[in-house]
Amino acid sequence: MSAGLIARKAGMTQIFTEQGAAVPVTVLNVEDCRVIARRTAESDGYDAVQVGFGAAKRHTSRAMQGHYAKQGQEVMGALREFRVDAGDEFELGQQLTAEMFEAGQKIDVAGTSKGHGFAGVMKRYNFAGGRASHGAEKVHRQMGSTGQCQWPGRVFKGKKMPGHYGNERVTTQNIEIVRVDADINRILVRGAVPGPRNGLVEIRPAVKGA
Repeated sequence: MSAGLIARKAGMTQIFTEQGAAVPVTVLNVEDCRVIARRTAESDGYDAVQVGFGAAKRHTSRAMQGHYAKQGQEVMGALREFRVDAGDEFELGQQLTAEMFEAGQKIDVAGTSKGHGFAGVMKRYNFAGGRASHGAEKVHRQMGSTGQCQWPGRVFKGKKMPGHYGNERVTTQNIEIVRVDADINRILVRGAVPGPRNGLVEIRPAVKGA
């Protein structure tokens, strides 16, 4: 398994194939990605690399400052860990670019989805809602019955109800890379990826798309 990259989601656009077909793509800017630390099977029980991204934030905790200082690296804005194979060679401070991937390759993209706050079942789960006529009053967007009668006489765990919607980690698998612009460190992938514009996403080789 090769290491991954951290990228910033610039937004969506479209490109055209030689046959004239429009392909919707998401633009991912890799910017500054560097190897911050190594994890080895001998010392940590598994093999991985920690990758830093972008300029340091205005406020960085003392613990994170100490972590970067221990590795002899400058503080960066984000830090993610990627599993690698035991034989993969990565040096501390090594620059990782978009050239790690190529057009046509399948990848998994993980990010934090847009937060929608507290939402009802129609917005959260696409419920149909109550009927609009025949005497219905103030129930047009309600969820309806949730439980049973005498037996079992309770609401099952996991029942779809109103609640917090979005702002959680989402991984979209088997996305195809349409184009890699190595000169400007940019990757164009087919379709949509999780998160808002300017949100950070993690790019890994696809687990299921070999």
